[in-house]
Parts: sequence; C-alpha cells; structure tokens
Amino acid sequence: MRLILASSSPYRQDMLKRLGLPFTAISPNVDESPLAGETPPELALRLSRAKAAAVAAQHPGAVVIGSDQVACHDDTAIGKPGNHARAVAQLRALSGRSVEFHSALCVTDGQQEITEDVVTVCRFRTLDEAEIEHYLQREQPYDTAGSAKAEGLGIALMESMQSIDPTAIIGLPLIALSRMLRQFGINPLLGEQGVRS
Repeated sequence: MRLILASSSPYRQDMLKRLGLPFTAISPNVDESPLAGETPPELALRLSRAKAAAVAAQHPGAVVIGSDQVACHDDTAIGKPGNHARAVAQLRALSGRSVEFHSALCVTDGQQEITEDVVTVCRFRTLDEAEIEHYLQREQPYDTAGSAKAEGLGIALMESMQSIDPTAIIGLPLIALSRMLRQFGINPLLGEQGVRS
C-alpha cells in the first residue's frame, strides 16, 4: 500500500516525516478560492477533501492524505500575506486578539473517506511596531496564514495557544492523522510493519 501526501508544502512534508512512514508527496493542483458564503471551517474541510480526492483519482489503491489550514478572526478568513506590507497589516490587526486556525484533514483510499477539523485558538500578544518589524525581518512568514510561524520565532508572538493537538498549528495534526491512518490499517507505531499489504 502506498501512502501519499497530497501537498507540495514543505511544512506538511516535514511533519509527516515525524511518523516515520514511507510516503510520496504529490501536488494536488486544486483551486483554493473560497466559495460564496463558505465559512472558514467549511473551506478548510472542502479543500482537504478536494486535495485528497484529486490525488486519489490518479493513484488507485493508495491511501491519500489531504490537508488544509484556514485562519480566521471574527468568522472572517485570514489569508497568507504574500509580502511584507500585508504581513505588517495582519500582525497589527491581530495584535491582542484571538485567531482560530482550522487544520482540516481528509484521508481516503478512493473508497472510504474520513475527515476531521482540528481547531487551535491562538491569542496574540499586544505587539509594538518594533516587535512586528523584527519578527518579520527574521522569519519572513509571507506564505503563512496570519503571518506567524508557530514552529519558529512566531511562538513568541503568542500569549496563549489552545488545541487538543499541538501539531495542528503547523498544518498537519499528527494525533488526528495517526488515529485516521489506523482506520486504514496503517499504524505509525509499527512503522513499515504496520502498513497492511
């Protein structure tokens, strides 16, 4: 049985490597534009399913992992800033506020599909201009929703973080994923021996 991560994200690939299972990463080439009236959790789940389904259709018999993360504040999605000026604006707007990160997962073998949305609530510290500027110069998190990389110095932007899965904030909730993979006969604790043939 092949295990495929439907993602080109280096962050998700690094996270999946923690489980010690052999896998291939394939870009799903899915349009990530939100639909009219779609809530952030609905968007995250729909995209995780679309990514998994797109790759599963091309690789029959494989177990495919799709994942997507959407950050939101006051039920409004917060995208990736893309550049320095927008990252400054995001961090100014999020200073002293709480942000929900919806890290959605979909695992499918083309027949069965399991989904889950793991929520992390991050409370940003009240940030001054010097802190924002120094952080952005150090990490340049322009490809990260909310302009904060929690796996790096971005953790210092936070006052608190609450989640049932500490890996969810990085974009691939490994506790939930391990549970989901076991339903497909893949047990990370048994390594390659735990992958059914």
